[in-house]
Formats: sequence, structure tokens, C-alpha cells
Amino acid sequence: MVSDTLDFGHITLIARPLIVCDIDEVVLEFLTPLRNFLNSSGHDLLPRSFRLHGNIVAIENGEPVSETQTRTFLEEFFRQQDQWQTPANQVVETLADLAKNADIVFLTAMAPRHAAMRRALLDRHGLHYPLLASEAPKGPIIQRLHDARDVPLIFIDDILRNLQSVRACAPDCLLINLIANAEFRAMAPHPGDGILTADGWTQTAEIIRQHLR
Repeated sequence: MVSDTLDFGHITLIARPLIVCDIDEVVLEFLTPLRNFLNSSGHDLLPRSFRLHGNIVAIENGEPVSETQTRTFLEEFFRQQDQWQTPANQVVETLADLAKNADIVFLTAMAPRHAAMRRALLDRHGLHYPLLASEAPKGPIIQRLHDARDVPLIFIDDILRNLQSVRACAPDCLLINLIANAEFRAMAPHPGDGILTADGWTQTAEIIRQHLR
């Protein structure tokens, strides 16, 4: 498994709650910067449904680009992520406050070849928490990271399959669905029972603090 190749050596966890955060559209803005990036090359991301494929179009004629071109755009966007992405609203101060009582680890669904740039981008904005980058399912990664520690576990992500993966591997984990972009958040599928939704970092922090009381 890809997760078996991850290096956990830079992560030190102590006997207190663990908060694991996805990055794109949770810690860093993703959809708005991606749209700006696409605009710079004559394309656009239309908020028609909660997906990328089929919603990236040529501005000139409104025609959707192919799935291959979509993947090419994403690869180039991540290659230039430090020029486009910025922290989500209130994330820096909220995580700093939560870190007083919990360990925080970032888990990004990203090819490891882009991880060094992502690390530098996060550090630039004072988000110095440990980072794991993997395209493997997130459930087994978090299960291995948390191990058998008897402390609360919280996972925050914008994508339902990632939340479901963690629920399957860590059933006692508090799961929070957070999507920074309001337009796309409104079109997201309901995550279902056992997964809480938040409309921003203020509400996310309130959910976490209530859970940890």
C-alpha cells in the first residue's frame, strides 16, 4: 500500500487529542484559486455541480474540456500552487488556538512530488503543523497514525469518500465536512449520518471544543 511508504518519523504525538486536517478547500483555498488559475489561460470553472470534470470549460465557446485536459490543468496548478493558494478564512488563528490543547497533523491527498512546495507554502503562512502527502485512502493512514491511543480523534475533510474511509477505519473519530467555497458547498451531497457539517472555521472550532469537553 502507498500508505506503508509514508514517513511518520517527523510526527511526535503526545497524550492529547489529535486533529487531522485535509488541506485543499479546508486549510488552503482551492476552488477559488483554481478558478483564477483557469481564467489566466482562457478557461473557467463553473459552479454547476460538486465536481471538476465537466465543469471546466473554455471561456471562448463554453465547451467542457476533456478529463485528460482536466488532469493536466490540476497537475500544472499544483506545480504552481504557491502562486495561487492562500489560507482559508480564520484557519491560521483557529488552528493556533486549537493547538494549545490538541496535536494537529495535515493529511493532503496529493502526489508526494508536490509535497515540498506545499510544505513551503504552509510554512509561509505560519501553518507549521506536520504534513503527510499521499494519494492512498485516508482511513488506513489515520488508523496507523493514531494507532491504539486512547485520546479523542478528529478528522476534517471536504470530500465524502475520505470521511467515509476514516469512518470505516476509525469508527470513534469525530468527522467534520468542511468546504471553504460557499458556492460549491451549497451543491455538495449531504454527508450522511455520523458526519457533521461546518460552514467555516469558527463553527468547526465550536464543534471540536464541544466534543472535547
